[in-house]
Amino acid sequence: MKINIEKFKKKNICFTGMMGAGKSVIGRQFAKIINYGFIDTDTLIEEKSGEKINKIFEIYGEDYFRKYEEKIILDVLKLKNVVISLGGGSILNKSIRKVMSKNSFTIYLEVNIDVLNKRLKNSKKRPLLKNQNIKKKLQSLLNDRKKYYNKANLIINNSINKTYIIQELQNYFSAHE
Repeated sequence: MKINIEKFKKKNICFTGMMGAGKSVIGRQFAKIINYGFIDTDTLIEEKSGEKINKIFEIYGEDYFRKYEEKIILDVLKLKNVVISLGGGSILNKSIRKVMSKNSFTIYLEVNIDVLNKRLKNSKKRPLLKNQNIKKKLQSLLNDRKKYYNKANLIINNSINKTYIIQELQNYFSAHE
């Protein structure tokens, strides 16, 4: 499938949403289908820093992580013909939102809190959920982020399954060719 993202006056495609929403899984698969490169910003941060995100949070704290994340993401958002999976909290950064809205066709993968809770309840890789009531913390994070997520160019509910989501994306972009 071929997509002319410039038709939307954009350089790339960004997936946003909460942790556990499926941004990396869906993004990677969709990138293959449309023959774009794929970048998971969390993975890129780990590669460039040489540390797991959990460790960065543990050693340096969230503020340090967010500044590092901003630097990495602002560079990535300049790229063309790539699908980008953004970390869930990056949407809170005003500079990231500004560049993203200018350069990226954004897709918000919306997921019901109960589904997220089920997906994440056993995860050890999510520093914001460590020693927390997971469902309560997810709801709090979503409350802070939802107004930004909802500004996406396309909102798709990913509480169902990835095959359905990929088909929805293909249908959407085919209809706009």
